[in-house]
Amino acid sequence: MFTTMTMNPAALHLDFDYAEKETQFGKPLVNSMFTAALVVGISVHETTHGTTVANLGFEAMNFPAPVFHGDTLRVESEVISARESSSKPDQGIVLFEHRAHNQDEFWSPLCVVTR
Repeated sequence: MFTTMTMNPAALHLDFDYAEKETQFGKPLVNSMFTAALVVGISVHETTHGTTVANLGFEAMNFPAPVFHGDTLRVESEVISARESSSKPDQGIVLFEHRAHNQDEFWSPLCVVTR
């Protein structure tokens, strides 16, 4: 549903037959933008819920391995840096790195988002 809502009708995400026969993965991939949104969303409760004024952007977003339909993701978050805001001294700016792993604890993260 996310793929069609975002106007990305790529067969790689939607067509099981195509993905099995025509791709190196053998099955459909989860849309990477959904993966990134889910990774950040999973992290919110433990990192920024009730404390964030705004998301200032994303520094990096990498997908070293595919995410498939049915995968269960686990996210670990790390504070990379924290500093006072130069324009709003009563607020701070925190840089997080969120890493997602699947149910197999794949040795490399499936998605890394730095924001």
